[in-house]
Amino acid sequence: RRSLCGPTPSRYRRLARLRRQAPLLAAAAMEQPLSSPPGLSTILAKTDWSEPWLVGLAVFHVFCFLLTCVSFQHYRVQIGHFLCMVGLVYCAEYINELAAMNWRLFSKYQYFDSRGMFISLVFSAPLLVNTIVIVVTWVYRTLNVMTELKTLQQRVKAGKEKKK
Repeated sequence: RRSLCGPTPSRYRRLARLRRQAPLLAAAAMEQPLSSPPGLSTILAKTDWSEPWLVGLAVFHVFCFLLTCVSFQHYRVQIGHFLCMVGLVYCAEYINELAAMNWRLFSKYQYFDSRGMFISLVFSAPLLVNTIVIVVTWVYRTLNVMTELKTLQQRVKAGKEKKK
């Protein structure tokens, strides 16, 4: 029978046991070395990289990186490229679901798990690296413009003081 006023005696016993075990569990967790997420190396090792769709995906990522490099001179192209990549990363979950349902049409093996580890590694991560490169470039350019502006302001101020 459930008590409406608070925890039952069995719940008290479970809570007390958890409180006694908490320091032991924390100590055991601290002793374990930090490592990569489980399955990361397994996923990369067991992937058949010769499959045509994976080769096509690699070519797509190389093209995206080249477009990232070329678009440094063309700001509007870079903004569009950045937004497309962010949109693709946002849609990765839906792409993973669609690929999980239809993997037999284009792949020999089922790579698309419910956690999305595979698509995160081979699809989203390279796109995010490109977006980070673009953001770092934007920050660098912004800092340069701010430095130039401050230098110009100081020159104008010095010129006005000289005229006085």
